[in-house]
Amino acid sequence: TRLTRLTRLTRLTRLTTVTTMAAPASVSSGRSRIARLSTCNLCQWSLDFEGNLARIKQSIDDARARGARYRLGPELEVPGYGCEDHFNERDTEMHSWECVAALVREGYSDGIVIDLGAPVTHAGVRYNCRIFLLNGKVLLIRPKLDLANDGNYREPRYFSTWTRRKTLEAFQLPREMRDATGQTSCPIGDAYLQFTDATLASETCEELFTPAAPHVDLALAGVSIVTNGSGSHHQLRKLDTRLELMRNATRKAGGAYLYANQQGCDGGRLYYDGCACAIVNGDLIAQGSQFSVMEVETIVCDIDLDQIDAYRGSLSSMRVQASRATPYPVVDVDFGLCDVEVAAAWIPSPKIEATYLRAEEEIARGPACWLWDYLRRSGATGFLLPLSGGADSASVAAIVGCMCQMVTSAMKDDTTVAKDVMRVCGLEHLAELAQVQTAEQLANHLLTTVYMGTVNSSEETRTRARRLAVEIGASHLDVKVDTVVSAITSLFSLITGRTPQFKAHGGSHAENAALQNIQARIRMVIAFLLAQLMPWVRGKSGFLLVLGSGNVDEALRGYLTKYDCSSADLNPIGGVSKQDLRIFLKWAAAELGYPSLADIEAAPPTAELEPLDQSGAIQQTDEADMGMTYEELSVFGRLRKVHLCGPVSMYRQLVGLWRDQNIAPTEIADKVKHFFRSYGINRHKSSVLTPAYHMENYSPDDNRFDHRPIIIPSNWALQFYQIDRDVEGLSRLNWSRLATHNH
Repeated sequence: TRLTRLTRLTRLTRLTTVTTMAAPASVSSGRSRIARLSTCNLCQWSLDFEGNLARIKQSIDDARARGARYRLGPELEVPGYGCEDHFNERDTEMHSWECVAALVREGYSDGIVIDLGAPVTHAGVRYNCRIFLLNGKVLLIRPKLDLANDGNYREPRYFSTWTRRKTLEAFQLPREMRDATGQTSCPIGDAYLQFTDATLASETCEELFTPAAPHVDLALAGVSIVTNGSGSHHQLRKLDTRLELMRNATRKAGGAYLYANQQGCDGGRLYYDGCACAIVNGDLIAQGSQFSVMEVETIVCDIDLDQIDAYRGSLSSMRVQASRATPYPVVDVDFGLCDVEVAAAWIPSPKIEATYLRAEEEIARGPACWLWDYLRRSGATGFLLPLSGGADSASVAAIVGCMCQMVTSAMKDDTTVAKDVMRVCGLEHLAELAQVQTAEQLANHLLTTVYMGTVNSSEETRTRARRLAVEIGASHLDVKVDTVVSAITSLFSLITGRTPQFKAHGGSHAENAALQNIQARIRMVIAFLLAQLMPWVRGKSGFLLVLGSGNVDEALRGYLTKYDCSSADLNPIGGVSKQDLRIFLKWAAAELGYPSLADIEAAPPTAELEPLDQSGAIQQTDEADMGMTYEELSVFGRLRKVHLCGPVSMYRQLVGLWRDQNIAPTEIADKVKHFFRSYGINRHKSSVLTPAYHMENYSPDDNRFDHRPIIIPSNWALQFYQIDRDVEGLSRLNWSRLATHNH
């Protein structure tokens, strides 16, 4: 029975409930229309139907235990949002319906409205749908009206939009649902639910961001509660945009807005950043965590429906527009969202301030949680990181350290996290968890770092790598790879009779580049060898995931060796700019407790692939090699992707943007040409980038985000000709006088 199940319920999740005080008995009669509603963050995994169903059940049990009468879940939570082309397989929908039927048969919809996300095929067309359940029946299936089809999203590849707005049709339920519910059909379409004491409707993820969002018409139709089951990924500094859209939706038209989201890595490059929340009349009243290693987080809040009516009644324009609104189809439900027996003891959840993390903390926690999900679901037993002593690999090490801090903190209260730690670390008995109580102890189990030096490596980077590994707790290796490099160059000499030389020793550009690339590619081979065999060396089973450490700017510029240490299993910083990484390192030195990061951040970035000078000092620096600064690269990247600029448009934008810096148009033209020439030559490298955490909106990730040809003309003949004409035109106008006058 349900009572037995609730009695046995183990608290495996964090319950986030907005605290309310009991209302005095003398005023309880005036507080009768208060609805207790719940939403959640779920760490779903694509195609993990059993695991997804278990997490859905847990969120329902949590909501019911707190007295909620409605439970909202994320978009496509049953199969997992990121199934991609698996949505085209009939099996995915079949298993989804089996999970929904299980919820009905096992009584999970008794006494509580369940709002689920799942794929549904109607009249031969597949839709991304919300399924509303109550007391063993399907109330309504609501298809998504606007699909996400840009950036990382390709929903029209798998689903169609519901184009028949404000219409309802009969949907023939599949056999497993007919057997579970006793229904043969249910309504499907664009409608809202009319309960005995409230009205509720849904919009899904992308619809919130559209110009004519459904919540506008729903508010004008008198719907008091709009809910959004979402699959929204983390992007640096994006959370405020999402929250403001929901605040504005209810501020200008009144009403309550509930938001649920996935939280975690469901098998791809994206991390869904949770933040389930509730907003009433423009005020935030509940907010869940943005990053977490726990699988289920339930948010419960109390909403005063009478206050919504009062707020709307005070808006003159709202009254006028609502009076002429087109009617919406309605599904009547003989059920109340307000529990009249206990609502008198509740008061509305109060307004709270939104929690926004600093960008540095987002960089730490988002990739840390992504790595943890990937690690525990991949079957690997840890990570191997080539640690060079430079900023990029140090950032990755710090992120793994942050992951260990988050996991050891969570496993004290969450048995699911504790079980994952035992499995990943190869611990057989609960008592063995004492071996990994601290973040440093866990890091020693999970992270192997290796410094692969050559004669071109400095003592400074070697020392910094060792110090950082000790601070984090990693198992550290310090090896020289010169013998392998010499073997490769000797083989080349044997084959060709020629011996290449570095540029510093009189060699050509081709020789210099080849000798650098040999060192870089050998490190990749050694890294994968160690990742496969180090568990065996230590008497353990399994394998390690190799972590890459190339940043988004270098990927954009192509400043990397194809199939070097940037080639790995995962790259947690592949979507982060160098500028942001340097800010992160300063923050992490203090906040994560790794002080050596401050020294690493202060050192000039260098690949250390060319010979040192006679004193052993570094001569090679990244910015000198690239012919541009990292700050300039970030500007070029945002103009190219976010502002949709080709060479000519970028040049014209920069003439205005850099006017205050007194950079002449000829110099700007040279910088733009150099960037696009380098970008064109190296574009092919983007096609083999290591799967990276998506964070920055100018990522050149060729897999799903930035679709462009692999080979493009690097001379940009017509584009550069037009730039030269623009430069000549500004020269005739006497640019220096014009810039001074406009300034």
